[in-house]
Amino acid sequence: MKLKLKIWRQKDAKSKGKFETYYLDSVSPEMSFLEMLDYLNSQLILKGEDPIAFEHDCREGICGSCGLYINGRPHGLKGKTTTCELHLRDFKDGCTIVVEPWRAASFPVIKDLMVDRHAFEKIMQAGGFISTNAGAAQDANAIPVAKPNADEAFDAASCIGCGACVAACKNSSAMLFIAAKVSQLALLPQGRIEAKERVKRMVAKMDELGFGGCTNTRACEAECPKGISISHIARLNREYYAAKFSD
Repeated sequence: MKLKLKIWRQKDAKSKGKFETYYLDSVSPEMSFLEMLDYLNSQLILKGEDPIAFEHDCREGICGSCGLYINGRPHGLKGKTTTCELHLRDFKDGCTIVVEPWRAASFPVIKDLMVDRHAFEKIMQAGGFISTNAGAAQDANAIPVAKPNADEAFDAASCIGCGACVAACKNSSAMLFIAAKVSQLALLPQGRIEAKERVKRMVAKMDELGFGGCTNTRACEAECPKGISISHIARLNREYYAAKFSD
C-alpha cells in the first residue's frame, strides 16, 4: 500500500502547530494504525528527523491511551474500535489520512499527537471510588446484586477513559465519562453509601477543569469505542438532582 499522511506536528502546548505531509510506500494492510506510525517514525529517525510523538500502552483496546483523531473522527471511521485496533486494511491504497490530537482545552497538547489527559484522573480522584475497610475479599454471593443491575454496571465499567467522548463533543463535555463512572457505582450497593457526595464532587470537578456541558447530540455515544450508552448520562442527572435537592 501507498499512503499520504497529513499529521499534526506541535512542539508543545505553547507552540503553534501545523500539518506536515509524509508519504509511505510498501505498507502492509495487516499493519495496525500504530504499527504504521512506528514504521513512519523509523523512516524519520533514519533521516535524522524528529519522530512523531503519540501515546500508546497496551495496544489491545484496554488502556485508552492511544486516542487519535483520524479523518475527522475519534479513533477513525470504524465504529467501536480504538486506534490501536484499527488496521490499514480498513483504508484504500493511495488514500490520504489526516491525523490530529484530541481538540479540547482540558486536554492540552504535550507534543504532536500526545495530549495531557490528567483531567480525567482529577475527576476520578474527586469521587470515582468507594471508601471501605481493607481486608480479605468477600464471597461473590455475600452482597446480592440484581442481574440487570450487575450487567448494566459492567457495561458502564467498560469505559477506558480514552477521551473520545470529549473529542467528539462540540462542547468538549466529559459527561459520558463521568456518567459511566458514577453509574457503575450507583448500580451497586457498595457505591450507594457515598453516592450523593460522589456525584456532586465529580460534576463540580468537571466544571472546574473547563469541560463543557452535554449537547444532547449523542456524538459521544456514537464515537465511544466501548459503546457506552447515553442512558448513563440520564442516570447521572437523576443522581445529581437527587443529591442537590436532598441537601
